[in-house]
Amino acid sequence: QVQLVESGGGLVQPGGSLRLSCAASGIMFRFYTMGWYRQAPGKQRELVADVTSGGSTNYADSVNGRFTISRDNAKNTVYLQMNSLKPDDTAVYYCNAARGYAGYWGKGTLVTVSS
Repeated sequence: QVQLVESGGGLVQPGGSLRLSCAASGIMFRFYTMGWYRQAPGKQRELVADVTSGGSTNYADSVNGRFTISRDNAKNTVYLQMNSLKPDDTAVYYCNAARGYAGYWGKGTLVTVSS
């Protein structure tokens, strides 16, 4: 059974930082592209960042330079370091694992950026 479990969300003030983690089980983690997506209230889910099995990264323009995605294949975990957070970053953040036609989602973790 595939499980993606996100953690690390919470309430943070503008300009602050958070680190999200996603622990995967039930998949050959090192072969998957791992991504972080987010969905704000009333908006569609959007890609934040992803990292391929080879380590190549891709970022949405809105987070480039502020967020960093990384993976630890030994721990089957992907991280999202979020710095200089803005109120517009408020959303539920979802972990995704993709390989070919296979794709899996976590249940999400809420990030709220507010003073």
